[in-house]
Amino acid sequence: MFDYSGSFAQYSVLSRLESTIMIAALMPNYNRANIAFSYGEGAWLFDERGRKFLDFGAGIATSSLGHGHPHLVNAIAEQAAKVIHVSNLYLVPGAELLANRLVAASFADSVFFCNSGAEANEGLVKAMRKTCADAGQPERYRVICFEGAFHGRTLAMIAATGNAKYLAGFGPLVDGFDHVPFGDIAAVRAAIGPQTAGVLIEPVQGEGGVRPASVEFLRALRALCDEHGILLGLDEVQCGMGRTGRLFAHEWAGIEPDVMSAAKGIGGGFPMGAVLAKEHVARALVPGSHGTTFGGSPLAAAAGNAVLDVVLAPGFLEGVEATGRYLGGELSGLCARFPGVFEDVRGVGLLRGLKCVVANTDVQAAAMEEGLLTVAAGENVLRLIPPLIVGTAECDAAVALLERTALRCSAGVEVGVK
Repeated sequence: MFDYSGSFAQYSVLSRLESTIMIAALMPNYNRANIAFSYGEGAWLFDERGRKFLDFGAGIATSSLGHGHPHLVNAIAEQAAKVIHVSNLYLVPGAELLANRLVAASFADSVFFCNSGAEANEGLVKAMRKTCADAGQPERYRVICFEGAFHGRTLAMIAATGNAKYLAGFGPLVDGFDHVPFGDIAAVRAAIGPQTAGVLIEPVQGEGGVRPASVEFLRALRALCDEHGILLGLDEVQCGMGRTGRLFAHEWAGIEPDVMSAAKGIGGGFPMGAVLAKEHVARALVPGSHGTTFGGSPLAAAAGNAVLDVVLAPGFLEGVEATGRYLGGELSGLCARFPGVFEDVRGVGLLRGLKCVVANTDVQAAAMEEGLLTVAAGENVLRLIPPLIVGTAECDAAVALLERTALRCSAGVEVGVK
């Protein structure tokens, strides 16, 4: 125990006084841009000074219907006027409706609602481990993950991610995660052992640099998991909920996981996550094995149902796929015109990445100066993840702003939002 007497007590008082002076009320764990937005319309945001920005970051792929979408706004307002929260001690009809709709539209037999992608991935891993334990194999608790992954910021999920930058300073690793190169099926096979419960993969790595897994690799993973009797888990927190032109990205490969996480766009900006699972996994989460206070609240369910109303409407996902193809083509042309700034374009649907030649953070800052919001990613990539409601007009506007950004970067103009 600490000795609070003498010099230590004096040091503690001085430390608290210095902290009061030096640290902001909001903890300093974000490098925030010097800008605050006051309102938004569709794919556009307006700051406190009235400046207009085209939002191709969408709150990191979260504002799936853009800003101020009438159907989403009305659904949230109407539910908020009735009841916001009751907890999962009671029935929540809206959550049951949303779960039934997700089951009908996906591989899943059952859904658990939570509040974020990290929580969804925690639930996914717990469900994997518990499924094995219930099958008489409690020794099977390890999960094979991939280099370049990002699964969240909890202690277990930074271990699943495996990035040394995220792990530094947080003590011993949470045990149970093995990492192999992304896309290497031989490495996955070699990593499977008697303690392996399953595999966890993002069909498109977002934070890791907008790297899609090939259709062939996803199919080979499914076959390998079946061969060894282990579980296939998919992290579709960023690439799911329509972002690739299908409700979930794995659908392009024609496979089904055993369990999957979703979040970000599922609530259109309202905090929400979900674990979708087949029956043999879902039945492992019996009462007392997992839970949440806020997950699947009446308000969250109203937001989720409103988003599904739009995303599952006839022609919507086809429109996302077509707009995504158009954007990809225009970005390829941009790379050809500015090879000193952009190396290539990657991704699928409305989850696109520009591999940068110069520092991606410099490009991001320059784009903001020009009125375009983007998100940096790994491998020196600039992410373009607009609301799903954008069309070719917004894509043309974004490419025009990126052209101006490229000219600014080529000229070496100093940037920084004033």
